[in-house]
Amino acid sequence: MPIQMLRNLLAGLVLLPAICAAQAHGPYLGFDKNLYPGDDLLPVLHKTFDFTGYWLNDPPGMTSNPWAGKRVQLRAAGFGFLILFNGRLDVQLKSANAADLGRSDAAAAVEAAHREGFPPNAILFLDQEEGGRLLPEQAAYLSAWLAGVTKAGFRPGIYCSGIDTTDVSGTISTAKDVAARFPGIRLWVVNDKCPPAPGCVVHALDPAKSGVENALAWQFARSPRSEFASACAQGYASDQNCYAPDLPHSEKSFVDLNASASPDPSGGR
Repeated sequence: MPIQMLRNLLAGLVLLPAICAAQAHGPYLGFDKNLYPGDDLLPVLHKTFDFTGYWLNDPPGMTSNPWAGKRVQLRAAGFGFLILFNGRLDVQLKSANAADLGRSDAAAAVEAAHREGFPPNAILFLDQEEGGRLLPEQAAYLSAWLAGVTKAGFRPGIYCSGIDTTDVSGTISTAKDVAARFPGIRLWVVNDKCPPAPGCVVHALDPAKSGVENALAWQFARSPRSEFASACAQGYASDQNCYAPDLPHSEKSFVDLNASASPDPSGGR
């Protein structure tokens, strides 16, 4: 082989890792939904989405978990994960010992994560559905849940609202309150208010633009369109749902849209 050709080849090999790193750079687009879309839709969904939400227990308003046992199929289809455990509403915490519930729910989340085959150190997000400043019992529940998940060898995170609200103490979002109470906590932030959300726009966004600078993931569109997204008509269908591209509109194909700097935000692959 001529010397110059060899030099060019070696130079290309040196540059290859940098090129691959540039191609691997995010942000990446993901979806989540309560109802599992079905194995048959996964190849089409993966043309658009790099990762998916994954429920460890019954999603809100449901009496069973349609995602249970689906990690293998999703992983084989190329998806990364945002792993989610449905937490308690305040009315449930007020009538019980909130810290005890946090510990028992952490154990349930860990057991489900093991059963589903997620690796140690994966991030498990607790779904904090109610927005605004945390009430004392909510803070006690979250604290116990975070500690229990950490002790079991997983990394804890919180899914919560990044939309500012006003109360007697001033303006706050749940995400900002959680970040202040639990420094370093990993946040999956929902903020579909326009702006910063663009509506049902199928391209990845920088999670830092969610209004929470350290957000690991940003849910920027929901189905159906929420009251916070009343000014965000772009991309929503006439029934106010946000549908995945290239699929017939049905309950299996409407989605919530998410962005993250990682194609596998929970490290669940």
